[in-house]
Amino acid sequence: MEPLTSCPDINLGILMSLDDDTVQEILQSYDGFCAAAKSLLNGSIGHDFVSHVHTLCKHGLHSLARDYFLRSLEEAFEKNGASRFWRHFEDYSKIEEDLEKIDEDEIQRLLCKALKEICLEKENQEKCLLMFVHALQSYMENLSDGKHNFDAEKVYLFSKYQLIVSSILMASLPRHFPEVLHWYFKGRLEELSTIMDGELNEENDCRDRDEMDLDEKSKHRSGEMDIDECYHQDKFPENNKLVRSIGKVVRDLRNLGFTSMTEDAYATAIFLLLKAKVHNLAGDDYRSSVLDSIKEWIQAVPLQFLNALLAYLGDSISFDQHSSGLKSPLASQPSSCCPGTNTPSEGLIRWKLRLEYFAYETLQDLRIAKLFEIIVDYPESSPAIEDLKQCLEYTGQHSKLVESFISALRYRLLTAGASTNDILHQYVSTIKALRTIDPAGVFLEAVGEPIRDYLKGRKDTIKCIVTMLTDGSSGNPNGSGNSGDSLLEELNRDEDNQENVGVDDDFNTDDKQAWIDVQRWEPDPVEADPSKGSRNRRKVDILGMVVGIIGSKDQLVNEYRIMLAEKLLNKSDYDIDSEIRTLELLKIHFGESSMQKCEIMLNDLIDSKRTNTNIKATINKQSQIGADAESAETGISLDNLDATIISSNFWPPIQEEALIIPYPVDQLLSEYARRFHEIKTPRKLLWKKNLGTVKLELQFEDKAMQFTVAPVHAAIIMQFQDQMSWTSKNLAAATGIPVDVLYRRISFWISKGVLTESLGTDPSNHVFTLVDGMVDTSKSGGNSGNCEELLAGDEEPERSVASIEDQLRKEMTVYEKFIMGMLTNFGSMALDRIHNTLKMFCVADPPYDKSLQQLQSFLSGLVSEEKLELRDGMYFLKK
Repeated sequence: MEPLTSCPDINLGILMSLDDDTVQEILQSYDGFCAAAKSLLNGSIGHDFVSHVHTLCKHGLHSLARDYFLRSLEEAFEKNGASRFWRHFEDYSKIEEDLEKIDEDEIQRLLCKALKEICLEKENQEKCLLMFVHALQSYMENLSDGKHNFDAEKVYLFSKYQLIVSSILMASLPRHFPEVLHWYFKGRLEELSTIMDGELNEENDCRDRDEMDLDEKSKHRSGEMDIDECYHQDKFPENNKLVRSIGKVVRDLRNLGFTSMTEDAYATAIFLLLKAKVHNLAGDDYRSSVLDSIKEWIQAVPLQFLNALLAYLGDSISFDQHSSGLKSPLASQPSSCCPGTNTPSEGLIRWKLRLEYFAYETLQDLRIAKLFEIIVDYPESSPAIEDLKQCLEYTGQHSKLVESFISALRYRLLTAGASTNDILHQYVSTIKALRTIDPAGVFLEAVGEPIRDYLKGRKDTIKCIVTMLTDGSSGNPNGSGNSGDSLLEELNRDEDNQENVGVDDDFNTDDKQAWIDVQRWEPDPVEADPSKGSRNRRKVDILGMVVGIIGSKDQLVNEYRIMLAEKLLNKSDYDIDSEIRTLELLKIHFGESSMQKCEIMLNDLIDSKRTNTNIKATINKQSQIGADAESAETGISLDNLDATIISSNFWPPIQEEALIIPYPVDQLLSEYARRFHEIKTPRKLLWKKNLGTVKLELQFEDKAMQFTVAPVHAAIIMQFQDQMSWTSKNLAAATGIPVDVLYRRISFWISKGVLTESLGTDPSNHVFTLVDGMVDTSKSGGNSGNCEELLAGDEEPERSVASIEDQLRKEMTVYEKFIMGMLTNFGSMALDRIHNTLKMFCVADPPYDKSLQQLQSFLSGLVSEEKLELRDGMYFLKK
């Protein structure tokens, strides 16, 4: 805009045509104007100032007078305003280095004093500028008979002066001044927060004592910030002393051109205060939700303060009202839809959105950093998971969760020191927790991948998974742990889902489901794996994800079959209700055909119970008399024998161990087998004498003790009925077991204080002696517990059933000759080629159906036996 369009600009050509008197008049007026301007800026009013302005304007030198006056204002402000203002803060030039020495009260006092001085200087200069404007205005009014509008010239000059002030201050701005502003607002807002926290706690106490109506309850549960309610509560009135103090500083700083810097300073202070509040409320307590409390605090403290501050600064009253300072980027304006009404300003709504996003992001980062601990405490930490879910829905930063949690897993869980049980427990908890956050399973798939890959390399993974499926103790052998982590509950859930399936026609159901899926369809997140379709993510199947670690359903079924056989063979009764229940659940998930052999095993126990009852019922009175006569000699009755009769073709291979049992017991087994043959002709019994449990009572002079032990332990101790002392070689010969096995088995009786061990004449032939009286009762105890406890104390626990590794080694032995022949013909072969060749040519019974990993394990055994060599991935015959 060009000011004073009616006055011609200075024209040097006109000056050449002026006479000497006119030139002399101009020179005298200009000199007088300069002198009067200096006097005016120094505080004394010159009476001829206006006349000199009029004279210069009359000769067309208006712009000369204006430029000189603005330059004089600039020089005076730089000398008397800016330089003095910055000198106040010279002592804080190293404020970033001396954080411990900062006195916030001193900074407040100094800043207020400096602002007061410079604003007073600026106000005086604005008065001088206003006098110059009035002088110009009076000349124009005389020239145009009072009809000229001079507002445009006034606005131009004042905006020009504001630009000069801002330019001088920004050009000489010291680097430490923004830090001074930060500490000022930090101290003031912390003081304000302390006051409001006390008032807020008092209000909460009163609200807890009062009854809330239905609408208030609904609003409180929703947890959404009501900006209108915040706007109307007026907890920070405009005349509040602290708000006025902060508002005056903000207004003065904005008046000097520090609008953006001031905005950044108090915004940073508010965000730091909010961050500290989030950390204080959240902390390490994951059992309660904190998001609603954070929202309530935002509404009660920062938004109330900002509402009062904007009102004090006049931003919420009129956006178009003239101000000598620059507007804040977040300055508000009245609602356009309801002009004149007391509604939240646009600036306040912007602040609310900024604070809300920052709170969500801060709480999200805090929970992501502690997600490992949160999942360890799941499901008690469910409230923290719900908070994290809401935060991620608001921020959309799911990738941050995936990266951080995978890093924590690799550092804290996927290590050699962590047991497979603990890793599986954490994996199940991770699935349950993350399906709350991510029902589609997209991010859960990424998080679970390193856990699955690591568990595939653990040898006991299958066993631990089967234990979790059957025992309900999270795979923990001692039975401790949260039963909610057991996969049995997932089996139960599958059964419930099967029972709740409707009986609608399949075609109609598919059509109905397809239409529902179309209506609910949403695109996959960008983080989703494109190789896996959305159809696979409809439902997070915990059981399927855990079983998927194994890769083959058959491997899991075989491991369960071995574990079931071990459990059934060690039972001292026929109570298999829990095993039947588990089997029925497994049949739902894996199919009846896969569990057929397991079902036969359970039926064997049911039949054994019935057969055992029938055999004992067939004893007639005469045979009973004979049995009583026999029991009088041996002390053992047929009623004391319970047999488990198995169909060996459907059971896993049984571990057999040579054992000579005492003659009375052997006779009892023969009698039982004879009666079984009479009932089940032509079937006969073949006893596995090393399996089962034996209940013994050892009678000493002063007491009697009861034990439940394995047959081999019973055979050893029963040899001491007739002979008090045995050498190791003689005892091994009497029981039919090797000497090294004898030493391992007899250690149980030595630990119970029943036997003592001493060296004989031959150092390799130890002597074992029966103790006459039990002295150390605490050591011996009244009951040794069950057989499983006993076997757990052995150096090498013996299993009743061959392990999968043993079975695999035995099965693969059939293919050893094929492998040797191939290497003889071809010289060397890689693992893949050996695997493919066996699949191609070994199709007869038994066909080759092993996996690449199983073949590699077998070949490694041949290498360790020095039958093969492995060089650069190629297998050779050992030369």
